Amino acid sequence: MHWELSEEQELFAVSLREWIAAKFPVETVRELHAAGEGGAFTAALVGEGWWGVGYPEEVGGQGGGVLELALAAREFGRAAVPDSGWLAAALAAPLLTAEELAAQLSGERRFAVAVRADRIPGSAPLPTDGAGLSGTVAHVLGAAGADVLLVPVTGPDGLGVARVPAAAAVRTPENLLDRSRAVASVEFAAAPITGIEAADALPRIADLAAVLVAADALGSAERMLELAVGYSRQRKQFGQFIGAFQAVKHAAAQMLVTVEAAYSTALYAAAALEAGQDDAATVAAVAKAQVTGPVAGLADSALTVHGAIGYTWEHDLQLFYKRAKLDRVLFGAPAGWNERIAAALLTVPAAAG
Repeated sequence: MHWELSEEQELFAVSLREWIAAKFPVETVRELHAAGEGGAFTAALVGEGWWGVGYPEEVGGQGGGVLELALAAREFGRAAVPDSGWLAAALAAPLLTAEELAAQLSGERRFAVAVRADRIPGSAPLPTDGAGLSGTVAHVLGAAGADVLLVPVTGPDGLGVARVPAAAAVRTPENLLDRSRAVASVEFAAAPITGIEAADALPRIADLAAVLVAADALGSAERMLELAVGYSRQRKQFGQFIGAFQAVKHAAAQMLVTVEAAYSTALYAAAALEAGQDDAATVAAVAKAQVTGPVAGLADSALTVHGAIGYTWEHDLQLFYKRAKLDRVLFGAPAGWNERIAAALLTVPAAAG
């Protein structure tokens, strides 16, 4: 199956790609990575209206839904832009009231879900007595720029989500090999809780994380394939372009198969989640496991085609290679998502013979 976008969705994707190319070419992206500064990209998204795509117009959004968010994530992956603020905001959205979401879309307040970026969201809640919160959550995506932290907790009433002012936590930036992502360790020491609500939306956040990271990996894969093919048409060895060698042809063909499969898998998962299909959570898990894992393998193939130059800071491939490797483990490695798929399949009643 090959997923087909509507004309409007294609136009959105093309327009966003052109905007990124004009405002954040690879030279600018490199500068942002080197400086560890992602705020400029976030500010541009807010200031020029892209921040609101994928959200209802009644709360200040530009319309669209999960599929539009996935298309944006794909373009961000293709350009290796520092989008931690955008992704953190997207994951926080299901936990927000209409008023809070409107404030986030206007840029007035920023929210981030305080979960470990290397685990499936919601899998390690902090204990609380309901009044204060103590403990540490490592590797929180977008924590540095947040005004309010949404923390999965276990308390007197069971699993919930606590709202904690970000200023009440100690946030320590952490370094990642992929400089397009920003995480921080967040330490709470009897931090005041402004409210605790039911954790009904936590599964939605996990599903969103799976879909959006898969879409990001798709974008990275598309760009790495383009770079590998382009290099194979420029680099000569033994008097001919390396693209003429059978081994390189096979590698490029396998990369294309990976990209095509990732395209349909990631976008179908986004559409299923948006439509509220009964099996949307399973489809999202399939996307996370079966897109990010093979794309990480594709990164190795692209590096092999490039040879030693692909390792260098000066070559663009390293931007996407690092991003693809992080996408594989971001919000849970494929093994954890495969366990979810297996559990879901085991609960499906057997068809009558």
